[in-house]
Amino acid sequence: PLGTGADGQPVYLRDIWPSSDEIDAVLPLALDPQTFRRRYADFSADQDLWQSIPAPSGEVYDWPPSSYIARPPFFELPPQAVGDIRGARALLLLGDSVTTDHISPAGSFGEATPAGEWLRAQGVERADFNSYGSRRGHHEVMMRGTFANVRIRNLMLPPDADGRRREGGHTLLDGRLTTVFAAAMSYLERGIPSIVVAGEEYGTGSSRDWAAKGTRLLGVRAVIARSYERIHRANLVGMGVLPLQFIGDDSAASLGLRGDERFDITGLAGGLSPMQTVALVITRADGERHECALLCRIDTPIEVSYYRAGGILPFVLEQLLGGR
Repeated sequence: PLGTGADGQPVYLRDIWPSSDEIDAVLPLALDPQTFRRRYADFSADQDLWQSIPAPSGEVYDWPPSSYIARPPFFELPPQAVGDIRGARALLLLGDSVTTDHISPAGSFGEATPAGEWLRAQGVERADFNSYGSRRGHHEVMMRGTFANVRIRNLMLPPDADGRRREGGHTLLDGRLTTVFAAAMSYLERGIPSIVVAGEEYGTGSSRDWAAKGTRLLGVRAVIARSYERIHRANLVGMGVLPLQFIGDDSAASLGLRGDERFDITGLAGGLSPMQTVALVITRADGERHECALLCRIDTPIEVSYYRAGGILPFVLEQLLGGR
């Protein structure tokens, strides 16, 4: 059934579908050529119904208070220095085939999530949460939903007694279990860069732009993966996030990464060129150091320009302002 009627009985499509006689009766009203000629003859004439709709005036959009749409913050983000990344912490250690839906889910979410807590603080009732996809016009929701898929597995978290891995958007912050969003904000507040480490086929699936946007808003400076899906790699560069790739047989597992290390990425300060090699220096909790080479997956000269500008949006803005 489509629903339930006022009498409590189920309502089916056949109950509300118009009969052939009803359709034949209204078709002439919709197929009158003179009506179309009259309505489309002069678009410049005042339309009372259209003109009665309240609309703001001015050269720029007047953003109304809303939990669905907000002014994007990407032009106001502080520029990231293009150079070596030092003292970074791992926000997540991920496995293979992490999809854009793992990174930026589009489905529903509950009150106990960072996005749900934010909406409740804005006075939105649980029944009106809707979904991440419906609120993709609001960065406050979407950045809280980044890496919050209920099926994502952060390998930093120790397995349960039965060997299973905890699923959901959680990580370890100084040894304490917390949400990925809370950890990312803590690192940003303390000026500590963060990175994401992953396996093969990182960013596979639909080319979801918020998978890169959300990563940037969480303050992630670089992603290190075994391989990338083509479009997501380009989107990371477009948002000013550095995509790096393990070389040869190197991986998070082969390097014995646990998530409590500190990472230096060097070789960027002297200049940046497509597909160059950089160094990853790993300092473990006991002070032991290990170094390996990474391939910088900024693949083209124009991507170098995007990254230097902090992403494609600041790059385009610079081009527009420079041309005035």
